Amino acid sequence: MMNDLLDQGEGILRLAPAWVPRAFCIPGKRIKLHPDDYYAYGAHRGGIDERWFASTTKADNGPLTTPDEGLSYVIHGDDAAPQRVLFRDVVAELGAELLGTAMWETYGGWPMYAKFFDNQGPLPHHLHQMPEHAAAVDAESKPEGYYFPPQLNNHGGTFPYTFFGLEPGTTKAAVRQCLADWDKGDNHITDLSRAYRLRPGTGWYVPAGLLHAPGSLCTYEPQWASDVFAMFQSLVSDVPIDRELLVKDVPDDKKDDLDYIVSMVDWEMNTNPDLATTHFRAPQPVRPIEEMVAAGYSESWVVYGSEFISAKELTVLPGREVVIRDAGPYGLIVLQGHGTLGPWPMEAPALIRFGQLTHDEYFVSCRAAQAGVTIRNPSTTDPIVMLKHFGPNPQAPQE
Repeated sequence: MMNDLLDQGEGILRLAPAWVPRAFCIPGKRIKLHPDDYYAYGAHRGGIDERWFASTTKADNGPLTTPDEGLSYVIHGDDAAPQRVLFRDVVAELGAELLGTAMWETYGGWPMYAKFFDNQGPLPHHLHQMPEHAAAVDAESKPEGYYFPPQLNNHGGTFPYTFFGLEPGTTKAAVRQCLADWDKGDNHITDLSRAYRLRPGTGWYVPAGLLHAPGSLCTYEPQWASDVFAMFQSLVSDVPIDRELLVKDVPDDKKDDLDYIVSMVDWEMNTNPDLATTHFRAPQPVRPIEEMVAAGYSESWVVYGSEFISAKELTVLPGREVVIRDAGPYGLIVLQGHGTLGPWPMEAPALIRFGQLTHDEYFVSCRAAQAGVTIRNPSTTDPIVMLKHFGPNPQAPQE
């Protein structure tokens, strides 16, 4: 059956939406989920403010997490009688046939996923553990990229600014004191940081170990296949943050060791006076714009500067047919327009019910990516716009 999945889509897999709730978040309601469905997991689980793409990574939402939460499903057959197969199982069965020999032999699986993060307000100042600290809890580190799609940011939420890092000159003792003050209300960790205004159509790169308090724009986030984090901020928008979210991925014998927790911060990176220059990402066209437009499309790198993850935004112009080639496998999500992707119909829905299938998310195998994917846009007015998420990609710019 697994080979039938690839044959059906000529090397392209159709994926079902994977919705993820977060108990500490308030949905921004910009990811096209029906208004009645944002609490489909139950109010006790919190609102749905994330949609995960091409995910073989289970969400870590505590003891109430459902068995397949965060995991993508491949859809086989037609919509009259669709069959669902876990994408994780398809990857394990097809291996190099799906991912290519290099990725399969190096990682033994699909090593990343992407998501829409859609929160009404800001998140706490937090980090994702560096490799040595993640390994201490049998997990992997998680670098991630941000891109703010204009199509999903009709409003900016309550705080469209993100705190990144720490002010140059900040001491470890000052951060330690903030953690010691956790139960006093606001521990003032963001007093030690700097906020940057977020702009749709741009993004940031956030390596592991970098403190960040994501702002309230709807964000596309390609990231490594892990869900580790440590919240360093005790109060956000007057809502207390449970200290368990600081230490959930800290070894049991270190949960009260503030010096160890502070050691999870990459100090040089966080106090870099040129932090914005280093981590801000403006789109980089993959080739001269005039050349691409003449061929019927435009494409830019929107997440880059990482050996682990990267992403592109692809626009196919109205009335055009193009063949797009890439170095390796990727997942994609359609933001705008309709047409075909190889043999598949493709469309950006306006509204999605929880559990409903769509034709806006696909995974392109290594062989299909390298051979070239044919995309047709039959509209006379509307472009097709999609985002494509990659793991390690030799074509991605490194700066």
